Amino acid sequence: QVQLVESGGGLVQAGGSLRLSCAASRSIFVINAMGWYRQAPGKRRELVAHYTSGGSSAYADSVRGRFTISRDNAKNTIYLQMNSLKAEDTAVYYCNAAPYPMNAWGQGTQVTVSS
Repeated sequence: QVQLVESGGGLVQAGGSLRLSCAASRSIFVINAMGWYRQAPGKRRELVAHYTSGGSSAYADSVRGRFTISRDNAKNTIYLQMNSLKAEDTAVYYCNAAPYPMNAWGQGTQVTVSS
């Protein structure tokens, strides 16, 4: 059974930081490169950070230099450290296989940045 459980979101002021976590089923974690997506109200879901098949990390232009993806293979968990948050980072954040996500999604975690 596919499981993706995101956590760590919340309300933060602009300039602040949050760390998101995503616990994934091992069956997903070991087979797929994982990444973080987000969906803001009225916008399409976008990939913001992910691991490539070669193991390096890649970032959307909008978050590069502010967000950092990391992982704990022993825990089947990936993280997203988000610094210098901006109002435009407000969205629901999801993890999934990347860059081609599976059909199953977790519930996501809401990040709200107040300006």
